[in-house]
Amino acid sequence: MHKASTTDLSSTSNLAQVGKDIKLLVLDIDGTIAGHDNQVSETVKDAIAKVQAKGIHVAIATGRMYCSALRFHQDIKSTLPLVAYQGAWIQDPKNKKIHRHLAVPREITQQLLDYFEQPQLRSLLSVHFYINDQLYVREMTTETELYAERCGVNPIPVGDLRQVLSDEPTKVLALCDDENLIQELLGNLRLQYTPAELYMTTSVATFLEAANPFVNKGTAVRYLAEELLGLERDNVMTIGDNFNDVEMLEYAGIGVAMGSAPDPVQAIANWVAPSVENHGSAIAIEKFLLS
Repeated sequence: MHKASTTDLSSTSNLAQVGKDIKLLVLDIDGTIAGHDNQVSETVKDAIAKVQAKGIHVAIATGRMYCSALRFHQDIKSTLPLVAYQGAWIQDPKNKKIHRHLAVPREITQQLLDYFEQPQLRSLLSVHFYINDQLYVREMTTETELYAERCGVNPIPVGDLRQVLSDEPTKVLALCDDENLIQELLGNLRLQYTPAELYMTTSVATFLEAANPFVNKGTAVRYLAEELLGLERDNVMTIGDNFNDVEMLEYAGIGVAMGSAPDPVQAIANWVAPSVENHGSAIAIEKFLLS
């Protein structure tokens, strides 16, 4: 076991006991239940169906747009609100009720755009503004086209992104194919903004994401568990594969990292599953909740 926890997961008897306490399973999408083919495998869907049959709630928590994540929510037949945009947007697909929407302050959004549009960066980055569950971009780039194809969304090119800031964005994303540049920008921005001012993370190595400071998957999962279902953290199991999953892995009684997760993410997890291509989330579900 890597992360600090009051529960010892090393013995078979403790594994069985912890699994009995789980009432909520929360899953990331990309790299966790959906691999390169952008689909949830029948193996994973079957494992999810079995835990639901036991009365365990299952939810999605993703960095994706709500509209992009909806088909996965439907694939796994979740009955809970869908956690999108790292937790900035929580909506119930059944009745359309928005439980939470936390936006990036307009002033900080404009500062981020100024930073990303510096002459030495402008041609290297694709900047995305997510407003009212729509994606606005300065122009269509190769990176944006690939992103849009995978996510099933239609970006709206507007030229100067400042003209769409009558509404504050749910999320700001800068992407490029240079992972080192993304890490450099993330480091620089973390010197400029405290966690109380801006939440910043990477959901994949080429995505720098910025959101409201009160946003992360941990607070979102806490909302589902404690506010909606009346559960405690020891009743929660989460599975994720990247830095944007850290907070929900830390929150849960059982936090599982995928085999493809970066080393620091694996280090805080209770257990590391095989890769998504090897149905790792199904194996984790079997190990903790079905065995």
